[in-house]
Amino acid sequence: MGTIDVADLLPAERLRTAALEGEITQIHRGDPHAAEGDTFEIADTTFEIREVTERRLGDLTDEDARAEGSPDLESYKRRIERTHDTEWDNEDTAYLHRFEPVS
Repeated sequence: MGTIDVADLLPAERLRTAALEGEITQIHRGDPHAAEGDTFEIADTTFEIREVTERRLGDLTDEDARAEGSPDLESYKRRIERTHDTEWDNEDTAYLHRFEPVS
């Protein structure tokens, strides 16, 4: 367990704000950016990484999309395609980083 730089996991300020407000409780990244038990801080709030799991994009659900700040999976797919200038492929994998505030 260690402390990570929040910018490594949540690179955009809007993501950090959404995490503080409880709108985002997880993020998928192409590579693991933390390990379970690692912590990071936003403002005066400490968050702990509760789960890091490699997942197939085709296994993501509407619940996953909502946990990442999108209303549903279709909206999430469009956002990922636009943000990363790529086409969604259900066979690709990404690493889930699920976190929650602990103080």
